[in-house]
Amino acid sequence: MTAPPDDCLARNDWICGDYLSTRRQILLDAVGQHVQLTVVSVGLGLVIALPLALLARRRRWTVGPVLGITTVIYTIPSLAMFSLLLPVYGLSATLVVVGLALYSLTLLVRNILAGLDGVPAGAKEAARGMGYGPMRQLLTVELPLAVPAAMAGLRIATVSAVALTTVGAIVGYGGLGNLIYAGMNAYFKAQVLTASVLCVLIAVAFDLLLLGVERLLTPWRRAGRSPRPARGRRLPAASGRRA
Repeated sequence: MTAPPDDCLARNDWICGDYLSTRRQILLDAVGQHVQLTVVSVGLGLVIALPLALLARRRRWTVGPVLGITTVIYTIPSLAMFSLLLPVYGLSATLVVVGLALYSLTLLVRNILAGLDGVPAGAKEAARGMGYGPMRQLLTVELPLAVPAAMAGLRIATVSAVALTTVGAIVGYGGLGNLIYAGMNAYFKAQVLTASVLCVLIAVAFDLLLLGVERLLTPWRRAGRSPRPARGRRLPAASGRRA
C-alpha cells in the first residue's frame, strides 16, 4: 500500500499552507483586482443613484418608474446582463463595472429615497424658519438625516458587489472569481477554498469599514439626539427670503 504524499498540494487538501506561500503574489493580485472592481462599480452606482433618488423625491410621479426600472434591472441574471453589455464594452473590466453598477441601483435608490422621506417634518420646518433655501436645507439637514438609511443600502450593495464580482471570471475580470473558476475546472481544492474565504473576508471588511464611516457621519446618533441646523439670524417671516 502506497503511503500518502507529504505535500498538501500533492494530496490536494482543502486547507494547504503551501498553497498560500507559493501563490502569495497571485492571491494579492486577485484581491487587488476584486477590491478595485467592487469600489469602482459601487461608486459609479452611487453617482447614478443619488440624482435618481433626488428626482424621485422632487417629482413624485417618477417614483414608480424609477423603482420599477431599477428593480427589473436587478432581476436580470448576471450572465444575461454581461451578455447584453458585451457588444458595447467587449471583454473588459468596464463590462464588469457597468454591470455591477446597474445591479446596485435598486438598493441604493430605494434606501436613499427612504432616508429622505424619513426626515422629520420638524427638522425641515426648523430649517425653513432659519431662512434655509431648498438646496441648503437638502445639503445640511435632509441628506445628513438620510445617511443611516442610505448607508444601509450602500453596505448591502457593496457586499452584493463583492459576491457578484466573481461572475466577472467569465470575461477574465473576476478578481478572486478567476481563481475560483480555474480551481473548480481543475478540482484544485485549496485554491477554491482560499479564494472563497478571501471573498468573505473582503465583504466583512467592507461592511465594517462602511459601518465606521456611518458612525463618523452621524455623531448625533451616538449622543441620542437629532442634528440641528446651524445657528443663524432668523429672517423676518414676512420677508419670504431664503438663504
